[in-house]
Amino acid sequence: MIIQAAPKGRPQFIVRQVDHARLSGRLAAAFGNDTFARLEPKELMEYVVAHHDDGWAAADAAPARDPLTHLPYQFTDMPRSSIVPVHALSPQLNEQHHPFCGLLASMHTWGLYHGRYGLSDKLTIDSVSPPDKPAVMAMLQGELTRQARLQGQLAADPATAAWVDDAHLFHCYQQLQFFDTLSLYFCMGDPSGPKQALLRRVPLAVGADVTITLHPLRRGFYSLSPYPFATDFLEMRFAGRYLLPLPAGANLSSVLAEMPEDEQVVMLVEGTEV
Repeated sequence: MIIQAAPKGRPQFIVRQVDHARLSGRLAAAFGNDTFARLEPKELMEYVVAHHDDGWAAADAAPARDPLTHLPYQFTDMPRSSIVPVHALSPQLNEQHHPFCGLLASMHTWGLYHGRYGLSDKLTIDSVSPPDKPAVMAMLQGELTRQARLQGQLAADPATAAWVDDAHLFHCYQQLQFFDTLSLYFCMGDPSGPKQALLRRVPLAVGADVTITLHPLRRGFYSLSPYPFATDFLEMRFAGRYLLPLPAGANLSSVLAEMPEDEQVVMLVEGTEV
């Protein structure tokens, strides 16, 4: 699960990974204009972006409780033994929809451990503890095997071969990382005190990318420059539940299941003023 930051003593917005991914998918569906190339293949890209974290569904339905916060574990703090099966399941589920979706989801999993293929300087693989390393390395090798198999399958079909040209495939991967990162900015950051962010290596076209500056304007409103979406004004909503730390003995899964779902709204605009 994703635990949104909040002022001390205030309830925190708890977002399921699948809801974060659905927000990513809505961003993908709105992406592209005269400056930023649109998605290709469009329908499959929208699908994999919206479903790239589907492997988290079972874990989020029965979340473990962090003994330090008395909330669900932040996804980055979960025990590695719980994360490894999830990271393999997301590509598997996407592959069932289409080989291209499985390939991109697998690249996403592998990239999380290896600096997002050079888009980030954070190498998660370096922080994996020695006891966890064999399982992680086996999972990652399995994803490389999956990628080779799926890329070969797609390259052998004239209808899909252009999608897995190395340059185009990395372009699609960069797009997925942009939507994922932008969605995480909203799902994780404190909306009462948002900070400016730089979104690096956002693809303009195959082989060309740019840094987007995200600037908070007033509560719920953010400008992006340069602006990557098709409409001048974009409203985005995502679901979650507000939760305070739970007392000892409370059943986290039951509490979350019984709570009404809430939502947050963000408005994205071009420029620096609304």
